[in-house]
Amino acid sequence: MSTQAPLHRMTTTQGTIITNPPLARLLFDDTRFAVVWLVIRVLIGWEWVQAGWAKLNEAAWMGPDGAGLAGFWTGIVNAKPGSGSHYDWYQGFIKFLLDAGTAPWFSKLVAFGEFFVGVALILGAFVGIAAFFGALMNWNYVMAGVASSNGLLFLFGGLLMLAWKTAGYWGLDRFILPRLGVPWPGKSAAKPTSVPSAAASLSGADR
Repeated sequence: MSTQAPLHRMTTTQGTIITNPPLARLLFDDTRFAVVWLVIRVLIGWEWVQAGWAKLNEAAWMGPDGAGLAGFWTGIVNAKPGSGSHYDWYQGFIKFLLDAGTAPWFSKLVAFGEFFVGVALILGAFVGIAAFFGALMNWNYVMAGVASSNGLLFLFGGLLMLAWKTAGYWGLDRFILPRLGVPWPGKSAAKPTSVPSAAASLSGADR
């Protein structure tokens, strides 16, 4: 006779909720693991602060013509397949931005974006959102053929997004998120009830 373990789920008046396995709950939902995310997010945040601060103090990026970003984009557009960005659609997208003359304001957006993503991660404010924009910039750098540490930063950015509820527990999110309703208060009409285990179902059938 098979005795399968019960599914980790709860039944509410609004439907069935399948909960995360214990390891995922420990990594992404448990505040005891928040100190690990503190270290990770500060290290990643410092990388972004340094990168953004360097651009904010560089005339090529902050100047009226956005020469720094324009030159970077030109290198992507002119790259041959196999020598940098070899995704035709991405090169076409960058060429569109370059031809549209967006470099002057986009370069400042990149510089400020990198800096404020880093600050938000270090302070632990809206960690999930900051990690998303950081990972998005990492992805663009990877697509542009700039390997460096972007792949690793993209990975940790994704993990911080998964741990958004607890990654900023030792930071401002500890005070910000509760004011936004996290964790969300349950409704009395939707009181969760556990699904009977397989063993309990079998014992009931034998009566």
